[in-house]
Amino acid sequence: MPLDLTNSQFLGKVEIKERASSVFTAQGAPETSQKYSHISTDRIIEDMEALGWGVIDAKQVRARKGEGYQKHLVVFRNNDLFIEGADGDDVFPQILLTNSHDGKNAFTFTAGLFRMICENGLVISTQEFENMKIRHYGYDFAKLQEVITSMVEALPLTVESMNKFKQTQLSEEKALDFAKKALEVRFGEEQAQNITINLRDLIEPTRPEDSGNDLWSIFNVVQEKLVHGMFNYQAGTKMRKARKIKNFRQDIELNAKLYELANEYVVVN
Repeated sequence: MPLDLTNSQFLGKVEIKERASSVFTAQGAPETSQKYSHISTDRIIEDMEALGWGVIDAKQVRARKGEGYQKHLVVFRNNDLFIEGADGDDVFPQILLTNSHDGKNAFTFTAGLFRMICENGLVISTQEFENMKIRHYGYDFAKLQEVITSMVEALPLTVESMNKFKQTQLSEEKALDFAKKALEVRFGEEQAQNITINLRDLIEPTRPEDSGNDLWSIFNVVQEKLVHGMFNYQAGTKMRKARKIKNFRQDIELNAKLYELANEYVVVN
């Protein structure tokens, strides 16, 4: 299932369980080692609530085996924290937590942004948010608080990054180059070479608020279209409608890579 980052109301435990029952698994998978200390994601949710962060979405991957232990994702938002744009482009910071109960994954925290104008979610990929992990055997509330505090303290860097995007003007040539490379991120470089597409369609705004030649506007237009499948392309002799990204792992990976790509176009003054 794709991520739903448009929800402004926090989910209760029943709603979370309907979306990702593995969040509430009470013990680790049978094959986990003796060193593995099981910490249910439900406990993290309770601790995050104590820090002011509620759940707005949850997802899990399909289990090939070991139902209840598979990788899952929980999206948190703190409604007291938001970035107010001078141009009305307000953004809510979010925290994405991925975990599993099979002993193969640590708690991994990723920073995200929810953009109010287009009700679109982004995933931040910068050095400031790397290696935000907590091992199961080393988890306690103080460690979680330390990680979340570090992420919140990095928010000014996120604002700075957004401002650099807004201050960077792209020529049409640069905008089309960004769209081309973004398409390669979505399909892979080899497959993208076999696709025929009007790149101008990818940078064409879908709403007046996204009009502009700045990197922030163009990035958001391209990102939304690639994630939600809002474009057509020709593969061989057939015209195809792009599919929406429906797997949360692909969603996060694509978003992070697009954000990283956009950073390559920032003009440093």
